[in-house]
Amino acid sequence: MIASKVHEIWSRTLKTDAFDDDDEFFVLGGNSLAMTRIQREIQTELGVAVPMDELFRRSTVAELAAYIEAVLATA
Repeated sequence: MIASKVHEIWSRTLKTDAFDDDDEFFVLGGNSLAMTRIQREIQTELGVAVPMDELFRRSTVAELAAYIEAVLATA
């Protein structure tokens, strides 16, 4: 569920759904401004504040979803 929500957020931000959950954000055309939008939408829609450095480290939907799931599990 988290991965599908993150994929949806990326799709809206990148204006495409033509990517897999293991594709790299920056290879897909993402940039730091888009990353800021994604950070805000994750906070709003999932209730998780993901630090910017974690977004850069976890640059695939799968990696980011796993991070968010871990944060939610400890909350």
